[in-house]
Amino acid sequence: MMYFVRPCTPASGEDSSEPGNFLFTQIASIVLGIYLLTTTILDEVLPLGNTITYSIFGVMVILLLAPLAIPIKMTLYRKGTGLRRSSASSNQLDFVEGDVSEPLLKDPPSTTNLGNFKEADYASDVDTLLAVGEGAVKKKRRPRRGEDFEFREAIVKADFWLLFMVYFLGVGSGVTVLNNLAQVGIAAGVNNPTILLSLFSFCNFVGRLGGGSVSEHLVRSRMLPRPILMTITQIIMIVTYLLFASGLDGTLYPSIASLGICYGVQFSVMVPTASELFGLKHFGLIYNFMLLGNPLGALLFSGLLAGYVYDNEASKQNGSTPHGSCLGPNCFRLTFLVLSGVCTFGTLLSVILTLRIRGVYQMLYAGGSFRQPSSAEH
Repeated sequence: MMYFVRPCTPASGEDSSEPGNFLFTQIASIVLGIYLLTTTILDEVLPLGNTITYSIFGVMVILLLAPLAIPIKMTLYRKGTGLRRSSASSNQLDFVEGDVSEPLLKDPPSTTNLGNFKEADYASDVDTLLAVGEGAVKKKRRPRRGEDFEFREAIVKADFWLLFMVYFLGVGSGVTVLNNLAQVGIAAGVNNPTILLSLFSFCNFVGRLGGGSVSEHLVRSRMLPRPILMTITQIIMIVTYLLFASGLDGTLYPSIASLGICYGVQFSVMVPTASELFGLKHFGLIYNFMLLGNPLGALLFSGLLAGYVYDNEASKQNGSTPHGSCLGPNCFRLTFLVLSGVCTFGTLLSVILTLRIRGVYQMLYAGGSFRQPSSAEH
């Protein structure tokens, strides 16, 4: 695919077509997700022939390729943009030519002038040293929240570890259910977990897309920190895990759907929060470190906790029979109770983080638009 990648000149100003392009892509993605979820459910409920299956596949390919309409349109209708750029360039050239009033080359300075320059440079150096000694000149300082952090500067900040822990507790508990979704379904009496997995995946997509849009609206309209959505969704996750632990009839599918949405929101909020607090200069390293919360959560909560509880309960039900399945709410009850406690702790940390960085968002989004802070002097 790299053969088709070409350099793209960024626009000098705002493009009026960008909001429409983003909206088209989002609508196409939502339609594709709903279509895949619907066809998966129909395939599990109704027997579909080969003709219908191939037709469903063809429609899926069309929906998948729908976003290509944007670059095709930009390629076919590039002429107007080129004319506007050429006219703008000619106007700028005329403006520059009109401002030129002095010759480009001047007479060389005399030796007297050179001596004056040396004396002026020496006096300037002395003044600079005196100013540094008196504190009038700013020295190197550590970056503040909202400026560009190096990784070693970010990891010594409390906000960094608060954000990491909130993400780790929220996503780690969610990925535990995702990894054990088949066993959770079998324990609840659902033999085929395909619909459960499709429902979780679709709601995860909705959570990522909706979480980013809602958080963007909140920060621009009310200057509310993005982690407030992590707080709200982790409260919902607490209730969801308690529903899982109770094993009530009719709560499995709604619980899976709400958990998928909350799981997606955790990721979509963490990414912009990290960039806004610690800058974009070293964001790649900071972002990848934050992503360690996902595998760490899977190791601790899924491998060590859920696996142990499930195997222990399965051995009680099956006796000496190895690799037997576990049935009933007791298979994961202790796991879900622990996960609800984990999200309770994550909610408290998220509240602390939200209160700590509220002033940062008021500074960054004063006036309803993002304002880049001044960088630290190095």
